[in-house]
Amino acid sequence: MGIVPLAKALELAQEYDLDLVEVAANARPPVCKLMDYGKFKYESAMKAREARKNQAHTVIKEMKLRPKIDPHDYDTKKGHVVRFLKQGDKVKITIMFRGREQSRPELGYRLLQRLAEDVQDLGFVESNPKQDGRNMIMVLGPHKKKTEAMAEARQAQEARKAEAKANPGRSQNAADADADVEAPAEEPAEA
Repeated sequence: MGIVPLAKALELAQEYDLDLVEVAANARPPVCKLMDYGKFKYESAMKAREARKNQAHTVIKEMKLRPKIDPHDYDTKKGHVVRFLKQGDKVKITIMFRGREQSRPELGYRLLQRLAEDVQDLGFVESNPKQDGRNMIMVLGPHKKKTEAMAEARQAQEARKAEAKANPGRSQNAADADADVEAPAEEPAEA
């Protein structure tokens, strides 16, 4: 509109039922805009909310092991580490030594190397194993970022919702059970 006196600008704002908002106060003359300020604040709040939704906080999960861990317990702990890495979190693995175990740090080192090899497709060794008093610590970082993992999880959830909407009244377990069921075999006739 060009340069307009303040009274004329206010009159235009009232005429169009809008607000007169000062955009650049330091400019000569000051720059103003006719807009619905409430709508503008709402849209900017929604953009900020969406940005926070996609923002990821760096989280370090911790898993504690012992040098003489049972194979089944190792598999369980490894499963937790895999889940954390898939979610895009860093994992701090601590091996706790007690008594005579402290004189055999190579056992802990071998265990940490084994775990790192087992999960190398999901994560990498961010900090190599190092002895810290009675503990040995190693940090694993995920290959994919937290935001990517969150986006994948969101897509999987939407796919499950679409599947549930397509098949109302059926749970996923029921659908899987129906797929596994075969036709019953004929019963032998009694003589």
